[in-house]
Formats: sequence, structure tokens, C-alpha cells
Amino acid sequence: MYTVFVNDKPIIITSSSKKENNFPTYILENIVFNEIIHKLNDSNINGIILHSTDLESDWAIFLKNMNVVSAAGGLVLNPKKEVLFIYRNNIWDLPKGRIEKGESIETAAIREVEEECGIFNLSISKKLITTYHIYFQQGMKLKETHWFLMSSDYNKELAPQIEEGITEVTFKNNLEINDALQNTYANIKLVYDTYKEG
Repeated sequence: MYTVFVNDKPIIITSSSKKENNFPTYILENIVFNEIIHKLNDSNINGIILHSTDLESDWAIFLKNMNVVSAAGGLVLNPKKEVLFIYRNNIWDLPKGRIEKGESIETAAIREVEEECGIFNLSISKKLITTYHIYFQQGMKLKETHWFLMSSDYNKELAPQIEEGITEVTFKNNLEINDALQNTYANIKLVYDTYKEG
């Protein structure tokens, strides 16, 4: 199963016939993608299921027809197991950014977290999840973000990357995380849930 968010509404691409929600279902090979995007603008539709008979093949075709932007980021823990959040555009987020040409995914993830948060001594524990969301900037683009679980014992003052629109960087405890998750993106909840599931 693959989930692609459009303005926090999911397009679920699946080969399973099990219906777990009341989203309208379409056969993937019969759809016109722009029509699906248009349907998601309807306030009565909270998501769409695209049924596939060959998930991996259909997903590869789906990606080939999209302008894919690859990014990487991290869910960073400090020694108290607090999670590092950034505040940008009045929304709590996790640090991430584009992978530069010739750069490995892991290197990009660490570089982006360092740049956006002014934090160092980062180490990657494991890959968490890859998330997908569609956005519109000079046409339609699919952002594919590779997320890693990281840790750092860096205890100096953190510095938000103001030129990237980040106004605050902070580690949050469980109570504060629950508040932040009320004002974040669906993809970020997915990353956090994946971390909590272990």
C-alpha cells in the first residue's frame, strides 16, 4: 500500500480489496489523474482509494508520470527522548529538505537537520518511512521524503534557519508533542506513528 497526500487528504494506492473507510474507490488503470486531484477539492471527500491489480508495477508507472522531488529528514531524539520540532508557516514540522545532486539520502538527511536546526552530533539509528505528498509549484510535483530516526546529545542553543521561514526549533516532551500533532501535516503524524510503533 502507498499513501500520497494532497493537502492532507490521502490517495491510497492498494491491491487489497478490504475496505477500511468510506473513501470512494476507483480502478487505478482507468483513472485520469487530474480528475482524481480535482475530486479531492470536494469538501465531502476526505480521501480516495485507487485499486491496483499489480501494486509494484502500477506504483512504478505512477512515479514515472510524476515530477518527483526527493527529500530527506529526521525525527531526532535527545538523551531525554524528546523529539526535535521546527515551526514554519504557523505549523509544527520535522526538519527535512531536498537531496542535492550526488548526495546520499543519509547525508542529505543529516545536512538538512543540521542546517534547519543548528544542531550537531547527529547519528542515524534507522530508516523510519518514506512519505509522499503532492504540491503545486510551477506545475504538479510529488515530494518523496525519506525519514530517519536520529539522535543527538548536542546541548547548546539551537538556531532556526530563518531564511527557510523557520521561526522556532525546540525539543518537545510527550505532552508537548501531542499538542504539536494537533497542528501539523498528515505526513508528520505518519512519521511519528511509525517511530512510536518501533
